[in-house]
Amino acid sequence: MMRYNKVYHRLSLPSLSLLPPSRSPNLNLNARFPSSSLRTPAHLKTHSRNASKPAIGASRFPHLVPVNSVFAEDGTAGNGSANTSVTFTEEDDENVAIGVKFRLPPPEIRDIFYATSRPKLSFSPLRDKILFLKRRSLRRLAELARPKEKLAGIRIDGKCNTRSRMSFYTGIGIHQLMPDGSLGPEKKVRGFPDGAKINFVTWSNDGLHLAFSVRVEEEESNSSKLRVWVADVETGTARPLFQSPDVYLNAVFDNYVWVDNSTLLVCTIPLSRGDPPKKPLVPSGPKIQSNEQKNVIQLRTFQDLLKDEYDEDLFDYYATSQLVLASLDGTVKEIGTPAVYTSMVPSPDEKYLLISSIHRPYSFIVPCGRFPKKVDVWTTDGKFVRELCDLPLAEDIPIAFNSVRKGMRSINWRADKPSTIYWAETQDGGDAKVEVSPRDIIYTQPAEPQEGEQPEILHKLDLRYGGISWCDDSLALVYESWYKTRRTRTWVISPGSKDVSPRILFDRSSEDVYSDPGSPMRRRTPAGTFVIAKLRKENDEGAFLLLNGNGATPEGNIPFLDLFDINTGSKERIWESDKEKYYERVVTLMSDQKEGDICINDLKLASLQKEMIRYQRKDGVQLTATLYLPPGYDPSKEGPLPCLVWSYPREFKSKDAAGQVRRSPNKFAGIGPTSALLWLARRFAILSGPTIPIIGEGDEEANDRYVEQLVSSAEAAVEEVIQRGVAHPNKIAVGGHSYGAFMTANLLAHAAHLFCCGIARSGAYNRTLTPFGFQNEDRTLWEATNTYVEMSPLMSANKIKKPILLIHGEEDNNPGTLAMQSNSFFHALKHHGALCRLVILPFEGHGYAARESIMRVFWETDRWLQKHCVSNTSEVTADIDTSKDGASNEITKSEKKAVGASGGGAAELADDFESERLHS
Repeated sequence: MMRYNKVYHRLSLPSLSLLPPSRSPNLNLNARFPSSSLRTPAHLKTHSRNASKPAIGASRFPHLVPVNSVFAEDGTAGNGSANTSVTFTEEDDENVAIGVKFRLPPPEIRDIFYATSRPKLSFSPLRDKILFLKRRSLRRLAELARPKEKLAGIRIDGKCNTRSRMSFYTGIGIHQLMPDGSLGPEKKVRGFPDGAKINFVTWSNDGLHLAFSVRVEEEESNSSKLRVWVADVETGTARPLFQSPDVYLNAVFDNYVWVDNSTLLVCTIPLSRGDPPKKPLVPSGPKIQSNEQKNVIQLRTFQDLLKDEYDEDLFDYYATSQLVLASLDGTVKEIGTPAVYTSMVPSPDEKYLLISSIHRPYSFIVPCGRFPKKVDVWTTDGKFVRELCDLPLAEDIPIAFNSVRKGMRSINWRADKPSTIYWAETQDGGDAKVEVSPRDIIYTQPAEPQEGEQPEILHKLDLRYGGISWCDDSLALVYESWYKTRRTRTWVISPGSKDVSPRILFDRSSEDVYSDPGSPMRRRTPAGTFVIAKLRKENDEGAFLLLNGNGATPEGNIPFLDLFDINTGSKERIWESDKEKYYERVVTLMSDQKEGDICINDLKLASLQKEMIRYQRKDGVQLTATLYLPPGYDPSKEGPLPCLVWSYPREFKSKDAAGQVRRSPNKFAGIGPTSALLWLARRFAILSGPTIPIIGEGDEEANDRYVEQLVSSAEAAVEEVIQRGVAHPNKIAVGGHSYGAFMTANLLAHAAHLFCCGIARSGAYNRTLTPFGFQNEDRTLWEATNTYVEMSPLMSANKIKKPILLIHGEEDNNPGTLAMQSNSFFHALKHHGALCRLVILPFEGHGYAARESIMRVFWETDRWLQKHCVSNTSEVTADIDTSKDGASNEITKSEKKAVGASGGGAAELADDFESERLHS
């Protein structure tokens, strides 16, 4: 048996408590480098935590991090919600189980669910205060049921004139950071209406004021629209920014930005706007699309696109804004004309604005991000300076990864200059399949160039441009990468010295996490921008950076901070997390105006056992997973447990990269609102995130042996938990979300000897419905017909004999996972007599947001596991080694027959699967 490191974590499931830290996680560079050897311009704040990072909500904070404390709710189903007619029941009658009522899961799961809401925080610009943004755990289904307009690839809440399903905060607390690193008492921001929903909270550059939007839900009232408020940080008193009650925020695209410490530039709904356009009873003509020029255009089919002229008018109605300069003293000034403004970026010296907008002609086949785009330079008082570019409609961007739009892109201000613009331009026509050198060129130019002054070439790249970290005229880091080879490079350039040649600082595989040197830490400038923090030692001419990294190792992640000599490449580790006890990471570089570091208390739980385990696939690939065992579990007394395997496949270009460890045994096991870890409370063993690598080495594509590698990885994981004695061989279930659901269906079809049942949420099951690529596959259906067919669980629905639960959001807006995927798969399963169940959640998208929906998902999942896993009495062989080879041979033969019989399949729909992996 392979050797492994074992680290247990003690957690208690039903409740969360805030405990004092067992040791100070603060890091003081002076403690490691006396003043005689290192000049320290700032001190560092380390975040000692065992909590997984929650999703970032709607916020303007660039460094938002979770607070390790919990604002518990009252535990009632109707907490913090609007009135609704939805009813819950706890009856466990089988007839109710197939009905449409919303159900409540068992109390041990409900108790955890009601304790999952955490606030978020942000440091003030001067690092002397910290905000606590309070929030509810989940919204109610009635909120998701609000009418929405699906236009140009986005969904708009017309009543609020925002994107639909926007999360929100319920309150703002301000804490002073005390000299000893503790937090002062909370000062609540007050003055806005009770029950208000808060969004877009942002600091003024001097840290004296906050701006945020407020909306109050009232039926048949305009107050549902967003109003801009400002608060005095010292007093906590808030007031509306606009004296007129008729000025509302338009937050369909950008919303507002501080131009200076006393003035905001706001996207408002034009005062002249009337009622929405009415849909004509008779269209003006037929809908026509043409390719009479015989252009080769490959498009992944997007959702929620414009359909006709009426949709175009409706999109203009909701997306058009009037820009307004509003000062804290009440002065208001309209600038420019109404247009569909998408972004507003002030220059660091507060003299200019980069204003981006989109305009007609619109498209019926691509979303608004590809509409004609115009970028102008204005002064901050609203005077037009010049047009930077006016890009045409981009309907022809190739589907190959690393393909981009033609013309200027990634336009922004240099963070280290008062008002200098930089951008990138492709030299391959945007087509990643075209071989050319250079592939991208980075240009720079002043906001107002002299007459005849041309853009200056800053750097040329042979891979695809990936961004710049600015420092000063002597130093900037330029990033480039290429997905096909997983190659990533970092260049050192001297923007102000043409006689200094660029040089490569790092050249590595993006998959090789063990070689990741970390990212340079940044400091805040007086202008409010962030640049690379550069350090110097006493009596040393070298220039040093602080590299902050995750520290992936075979023993797990050990975050670190290195002092890195930019000239010689030598580095010295000045801090790393204590791998035996803690998972700590450096969060931010603090201001040097204050001494001491801030210690945010750990969230500590007790009684849950966590262990990072390692094992090996039959082809030699090293795999890892995290094994969780229930509180108080004793294998000698309880014996093997029912086990739930919850995972998500990943593609790699090499076996070595696939076998690298990408997690830490000390990281807190965060339990989110749909986490599989909830079933620890039901005495399940949970194998979370077992590595499911799909490897394509050399000229081979990863998906060419997808099913074979998927089954091999699953066999290794199941064999490991059985040999450890923690999982009952007849009671192992498999589940996943999105691409994990796709994985689940394939495993039930091709590895029936491993699992007793499966749970598949929001998956795609027919790859021929995504014919222009999916996930990380950029070949088309016609280029890789066999692969598309072999990977599709729908084509193997006749092989699925184990119970499978399908759950899907009715309004799934993920480009690759329409609810119809689950519908068609379910009917295919029914046709072959499979034991299956389909649950369509009303108003839900790719992820699930409503309290009622999530409770129902809990109930459905628990019922399925209790019935088909815990109570499973079917005979499943425990000798996995005996069944492996037979299963693999059967896969190969049957899949070859399926390909031959299908004739390649027929594509009816084409869905963009690019973003599916973002929702794992």
